[in-house]
Amino acid sequence: MTVGEQEREQHHREVLDGPFSTRQLIRLDEALRVADNSTGLSFSVYVGDLDEPVRAHAEKLHGELADADKAVLIAVSPNQRVLEIVTGAEARKRIGDRDAKLAALSMVAAFGGGDLAGGIISGLDQLSTHAGRA
Repeated sequence: MTVGEQEREQHHREVLDGPFSTRQLIRLDEALRVADNSTGLSFSVYVGDLDEPVRAHAEKLHGELADADKAVLIAVSPNQRVLEIVTGAEARKRIGDRDAKLAALSMVAAFGGGDLAGGIISGLDQLSTHAGRA
């Protein structure tokens, strides 16, 4: 097995061992695809611990995305009870702070009810709706 194959296998195990069932992963993937295709923006989700300060870490992750100006990152750290939404310069023109805060409130409510995947999917839907059509 090559190094690249080993890394893919490790990533595959980490995803399958993560907080989501296979069905939830499929639903999340579909929600991301719909958000991307309907808006022309690029939506990403990060679930895991964030280094302190968490906002700076979320912004660093966002900056590593392809075409970060058009990207929207939802970073969730369930262990730290933290949620950050980071928008690039172009995305920010279409998704204002108020819109992001409303989506965050909806997500936090779902998270509080124990529905991590559903909260993220709801947030993706709200953010893409606020962004409008491409």
